[in-house]
Amino acid sequence: MNPPNQAFLIGGGIASLAAAAFLIRDGGWSGERITVLEAGPVLGGSLDGAGDPEQGYVMRGGRMLTSDNYECTWDLFGSIPSITQAGQSVHQETLQFNQKHHSHALARLVNRHRARMPVASMGFSMQDRLELLRLHQADEDTLGNTCITDHLSPSFFETPFWFMWCTTFAFQPWHSAVEFRRYLHRFMLEFARIETLAGVKRTVYNQYDSLVRPLQQWLLAQGVHVVPRCTVTRLEHQDSDSGWRVTALHSLREGQPHHQAVAQGDLVFLQNGSMTDASSLGSMAQPAPAQASDPHGAWALWTQLAAQRPGLGRPEVFNRQPALSNWTSFTVTLKTPDFFDTMARFSGNEAGTGGLVTLRDSHWLMSIVLAHQPHFPHQPASVQVCWGYGLFPDRVGNFVNKAMNDCNGAELLQELAGHLRLELSSLAGAICIPCRMPFITSMFLPRAPGDRPLPLPPGSRDFALLGQFVELPLDTVFTVEYSVRSAQTAVYQLLQLERDVPPVTPHDHHLHAQFEALLKALR
Repeated sequence: MNPPNQAFLIGGGIASLAAAAFLIRDGGWSGERITVLEAGPVLGGSLDGAGDPEQGYVMRGGRMLTSDNYECTWDLFGSIPSITQAGQSVHQETLQFNQKHHSHALARLVNRHRARMPVASMGFSMQDRLELLRLHQADEDTLGNTCITDHLSPSFFETPFWFMWCTTFAFQPWHSAVEFRRYLHRFMLEFARIETLAGVKRTVYNQYDSLVRPLQQWLLAQGVHVVPRCTVTRLEHQDSDSGWRVTALHSLREGQPHHQAVAQGDLVFLQNGSMTDASSLGSMAQPAPAQASDPHGAWALWTQLAAQRPGLGRPEVFNRQPALSNWTSFTVTLKTPDFFDTMARFSGNEAGTGGLVTLRDSHWLMSIVLAHQPHFPHQPASVQVCWGYGLFPDRVGNFVNKAMNDCNGAELLQELAGHLRLELSSLAGAICIPCRMPFITSMFLPRAPGDRPLPLPPGSRDFALLGQFVELPLDTVFTVEYSVRSAQTAVYQLLQLERDVPPVTPHDHHLHAQFEALLKALR
């Protein structure tokens, strides 16, 4: 009698965890047959959050959520029990939290005078409106691997709309016109409320504690095996009459070589590429160091496979230009309420009810967000945590004569205080931890058809790809939804399940006329 089939998931990010959950929930697999191989010490990938009040909390970033989109994400988390609210799912818990804490930002853009800028008008000229409409209506084949700047005039990038849109979604002018167009369609509902971020939904805590931990706990309860500190370095694969399949995994487990045979009928899932690869942390005294940007980890494995098999994409499109995909984020742990109180008075928003406050004239295009507190479980009531980032970390600051990438935490606080016209005493005792990420927006770089592989590559019998660097029609990268949708798609296709992946909600269809009318009305 043959042993039951096994599934091996390479990478422990949200895509792999979601794939494991879909194998169990919809594929009828036993958790004991599933193994997650993660190079780091903990699961969660880019959805991370850690630290303590003494050393400071850290989040590399956070992803925007909405209830109008994210069909696959809420389909998944409607099945995952909350670990804080008995009898509720994570989805129910999140909805309930947002019913109590509505988003309505009153200080979306702040100028050099520390004045809240009027943002009701998007600031479009007639030329901007026509060009934006033309880009919105273009098809992807026509746009190809062009940049946003190939389609919109320089004046567009000085409008209030662009400053709000680009900082909400982390777009740069040189990013892919195709991805920008997809965002216009996917998040059309946000177009009319971008100045308040009213459509944004937040988790109770940071996304590691509110999404990853409950999902991980559920998977472990199902018997899923997790192998931390395991870096898969090579896949063996062979051809057959009906295609090709993976036959073995080579890895380093706790630094020791390991060989894992993959039997016929076993499944292998790979998160190809990583937007937080080569990221590094600094301190109050030290900037985040520049790491070797040569592709390794998930990038190296994808590069190796793509060179051996057709149809597996071109990773070099995304990982060879870190200067075009990097930014620096920072997490601030505060020991007194002074800063939060000052920001509440200035912005008109209590923490957790606003959104990104973007410093419009910052050379770094710095933004900060004050989440509802506590932002971490067991965070003391006397401690507050906020997060921020800069889209132009290679530029010299307005108040600190250094590039953002070269600043330590104390210097980042000095720059922030300068823009907000605050005395540094209001940030006394704060711990600011910088985080440098060379590939954080690499999935936005201009690309051509075929640069991103399909979740189920041509000829594959047992192998699928997951995450931000696969091709999914209509959906938008740099979202939790894209990772979860890729996992659901891969599992359903490999198992040939009859159940359909939830479709992308066609907001753009029934709002198209409204979009055109809105563009004509905006001044």
